[in-house]
Amino acid sequence: MSKIPDATITRLVHYLRALEQMEAEGKVRTSSEELAAAAAVTAFQVRKDLAYFGSYGTRGVGYTVPVLRRELAQILGMGRDWRLIIVGMGRLGQALADYFVGSQIYSLVAGFDVDPDKLGKKAGQVTVQHVSELAKVVAEKHVDVAILTVPGDVAQEVAEALAAAGIKGILNFTPAVLKKHHGVTVENADFMAGLSRLGFFMINPRWREEMMG
Repeated sequence: MSKIPDATITRLVHYLRALEQMEAEGKVRTSSEELAAAAAVTAFQVRKDLAYFGSYGTRGVGYTVPVLRRELAQILGMGRDWRLIIVGMGRLGQALADYFVGSQIYSLVAGFDVDPDKLGKKAGQVTVQHVSELAKVVAEKHVDVAILTVPGDVAQEVAEALAAAGIKGILNFTPAVLKKHHGVTVENADFMAGLSRLGFFMINPRWREEMMG
């Protein structure tokens, strides 16, 4: 498992979305070619990615859509209810809190900030609490994941507090590059990095073509 490329995990998400759409349409079987088209990769890449986790298809027959969808959902940790918090309840934090209302996979159990104007107010289905309550809430509500939307200059400090409180995963929406903590997985959601990549490939299209094969 340690040799699985990060890009493979990203592609699994694309395959899962495609399978969910197929299942919603009543499709029972699919092929590596169909999944490849949906994820903008090659059929070889699909088969290689899936082979890291087991054997799911039958030569000449393909994959059973509901079975492969369930398998990928399990691999991606969607077979359980993840409990999460948001630290930083500005506009982005508020929007994310609204997004998780009604989610059947991720349960938002708390939101935190230090701004007196935000404390005690509703965000989605939670009430904003002071960040000093963070460790207590994480322990009492058995929180798994924290979404970090604080200013970049305090991101590392907050991340260290989250790690000390027992958080195992951080989705980092700040521009800060967080130092690694043992036992804590950090995933960066950097809008500016994404826009910068778009800019690069738009002015250097041949590089995108080479990456796509």
